[in-house]
Amino acid sequence: NLPMSLTRRSALIGACVLALGACSTGTGGLSAAPKTVLVAGATGRTGTPLVAQLLAEGYTVRVLVRDPAKARAVLGEQVTYLTGDVTDPATLAPAMQGADAVISTIGAKGAKGPGRPEVIDYMGVKNLASAASAAGVRHFVLVSSRAVTQEDHPLNRMFGDVLKWKLQGENALRASGVPYTIIRPGGLTNAEPGKSAFVLEQGDKVTGQTTIARADVATICVQALKYPEARNRTFETHTVPGSPSTDWRAKFAGLKADPSP
Repeated sequence: NLPMSLTRRSALIGACVLALGACSTGTGGLSAAPKTVLVAGATGRTGTPLVAQLLAEGYTVRVLVRDPAKARAVLGEQVTYLTGDVTDPATLAPAMQGADAVISTIGAKGAKGPGRPEVIDYMGVKNLASAASAAGVRHFVLVSSRAVTQEDHPLNRMFGDVLKWKLQGENALRASGVPYTIIRPGGLTNAEPGKSAFVLEQGDKVTGQTTIARADVATICVQALKYPEARNRTFETHTVPGSPSTDWRAKFAGLKADPSP
């Protein structure tokens, strides 16, 4: 009886190893999803609900900030504060160490000056992507904008070519070699989240006015971390009347992967 017992035990152990292997490749669950996430833009109007959602789902959250004391007043004590600036590459390498994933919600503060789109939406994103690549980060989620490919869009004339620079930032991320998800929301609002159906589409088509709550954009960022089907995809998003999504894997799987850079 003893040899038979050992055989059965070996079979059970083998089955467990196979099951764990399936999970580790991302085919059988969420155990392969990143666990330590660095957020850039964490104190912004999209970044703040994003941090809250990451914490609620059990992620270890690190935030890149220029003023930790000021940020702590907004985000509290549950996150790790790392002092850095996206315009200063030397400050980014230490922040990236040990991070599985990066989420960037940064954006220009004005059409001119040190916070202009060229500096933040392009060079800032490029610096983050380069640092993430050097650190071996597994996934980079970037919040960009709808209409970045529409050069004559009024926002470019009004806001220092902001959409053109956001597109350059996207391209820098794609060229970095880091697996990524690029989310292009429509007009951002402060509406109550979780009350509408999500639309994910591609092609950056000219459309009428589309909107999405900032906290709903945060939800998409968090969900994108979980599924391999979200990687190396660029898509536009907004919400419409209806029930919120539940099958995020299917939503991401319905998107086409970007062409290789």
